[in-house]
Amino acid sequence: MDKVYELKQDIIQNLFDEKLRELYGGNLLKQRIRYLDALSEFGKLFGSDRDVYVISSPGRCEISGNHTDHQNGCVLAAAVTVDILAIAAANNDNLITLHSVGYPCETIDISDLSIKPEEANSSRALVRGIASYFQQNGYMIGGLDIYMVSDVPKGSGLSSSACFEIAIATVLNSVYNGEKIAPIDIAKSAKHAENVYFMKPSGFMDQSTCAFGGIVSIDFIDVDNPKIIPVDSSIMENDYTVVVVNTGDSHSDLTNMYASITNEMKQVSGYFGKKLLREVDELEFYNSIPVLRGVVSDRALLRAHHFFSENNRVHLQIEALINRDMSSFVELTRESGRSSSVYLQNIYPDNNTNERAIPLALAMSERILKNKGNANAFYFFIADDESAF
Repeated sequence: MDKVYELKQDIIQNLFDEKLRELYGGNLLKQRIRYLDALSEFGKLFGSDRDVYVISSPGRCEISGNHTDHQNGCVLAAAVTVDILAIAAANNDNLITLHSVGYPCETIDISDLSIKPEEANSSRALVRGIASYFQQNGYMIGGLDIYMVSDVPKGSGLSSSACFEIAIATVLNSVYNGEKIAPIDIAKSAKHAENVYFMKPSGFMDQSTCAFGGIVSIDFIDVDNPKIIPVDSSIMENDYTVVVVNTGDSHSDLTNMYASITNEMKQVSGYFGKKLLREVDELEFYNSIPVLRGVVSDRALLRAHHFFSENNRVHLQIEALINRDMSSFVELTRESGRSSSVYLQNIYPDNNTNERAIPLALAMSERILKNKGNANAFYFFIADDESAF
């Protein structure tokens, strides 16, 4: 914690470079300017003589485990270098005032942490919900002045909402709790806010990945208390780059398709008297396919096949990273992408046979990146409307 003007001098003198390199890799000049601009804007809004905290909350991508979490499966996910940058300072007003670039200024009175239905689907609900979780679990809360700027594209599949939630929780953790709250509780506060206050029945993968950072494996066998283990990914640090491709598409027309994935997987598990596919014996599933074809659709069987292969693949990828076997990791990552496309079938709408923006982006990206000499390129689905190569 330092004054705004002191931090700006430290950045100008390159004293932040080691931390910036850790967070973003290259292009330090861009980040120096970004941080200086953010500090200047905070100073204009709230005063340059304030003691401030500087917070980075990353977006996330999913490496493997696409649509396995709702079946209590396993996921391999990673934080990425696009993030929300927040400059924050305590105030004595019991108000959280949030200036987020591109959005109206919001002021939330945290002396009232009751659920407000009229705030559903708003940033106010998320702020109030996170403060509520902190208070319910014995953590300190208080007033804040926050300036926030994001380079996580909204609706991009990089989880801008979880990124925002973790930013707010991390600010409260830093300013009022001495950074003593564990990442798992930071993630739980975000999930609580999204489920109860924002009123969206989301899972836990996005918040966990943003809170822990790096690459993490998440086992949802106990969905309320998933096993989250950081994975050593140092082998990738200097030789591999993930390229995010903006397809120009939206997943707003895929809502029904997402629901069908869950429903069809549960149709298969229901045949075996189980609630979720995680509870079904894999070998029994494959042996039962001739009978199942008369009970559920072929697409449901393909999606169940995707679940079992993805769940196994996550463990193989973790093993490959631990053994520093990048050739196996890359091939398994490609297999995950192919499985999502061919078996899960989650990259285009069912009701529009002419719209195939994501498969087209995949085809063109493969063509552009194929056989690029020493370029270590590989692709995987980041989410439902973006892909990475």
